[in-house]
This record gives sequence, structure tokens and C-alpha cells, in this order.
Amino acid sequence: MTRVYYKEAVGAFVVFDVSRGSTFEAVLKWKSDLDSKVHLPNGSPIPAVLLANKCDQKKDSAQNLPQMDQFCKEHGFTGWFETSAKDNINIDEAARFLVENILACHQSFANEEKDVGTIKLDQEAAKAESRSQCC
Repeated sequence: MTRVYYKEAVGAFVVFDVSRGSTFEAVLKWKSDLDSKVHLPNGSPIPAVLLANKCDQKKDSAQNLPQMDQFCKEHGFTGWFETSAKDNINIDEAARFLVENILACHQSFANEEKDVGTIKLDQEAAKAESRSQCC
């Protein structure tokens, strides 16, 4: 079912709750699922930013900074932010960071504007047409 949600995604947030360790344990499952189902046109994974949400509930979260940087590097996250949706902490910064990374990865956006009036066929459609028995 997640393939439907990921369809045509160009970036993602993976969010865990700092007050519930089990949500952090699921981060790699979500990242793996995302990477297996959606890619950039060149085949590389889409930019994914890790959000450590509910930072307003954690007093000594700054101690985990070096470990989180290393974790993100090892597992292919573009970066990470401590956030609080409740208190609006780092929400705009995280969104801006993700958008900047999406734009950096998609240098082809300028080329797509030139193709506005054209029809693009995906590889599966082209293969299906080549197998057609019609005259």
C-alpha cells in the first residue's frame, strides 16, 4: 500500500517521537521501504530528512547530536532536525532544508519546463506498444 503514497514523491520526512523509543526503532524500516519503492530519475534515492519530533519533551537532546549525524550519514538520510509540531520548533527550517535538497537533486526541472506540451511515455508503456500485434 505504501507504493501508492510514495508515487511521484521527490522528497520525504521520516518522523519519530523522541519520547517513544519504539518509533526510532522503526525509522530504518520506513527508510528501507521508501528507498525500495521510489527513486530519482537517475536511480538514486529521493532526499529523506529525519525528524526527531517532540523535542519540547526532552531536556538533554543535545547530547545525541553526534550520534544522530553519524546515524544519518550511515543510513542515507540527507539530514535531521529536532522538531516540535506542538511548539513549531524547526518545522520551517526542516521543510526549507528538504526543499533545497529536492531542488539540488532535480536539475532536470528546467528541462521539464521546456517539455510542457510534449507527451512522455514510460518504459513499460513503450514495451507494451512494441509487443502489440496490431497492424
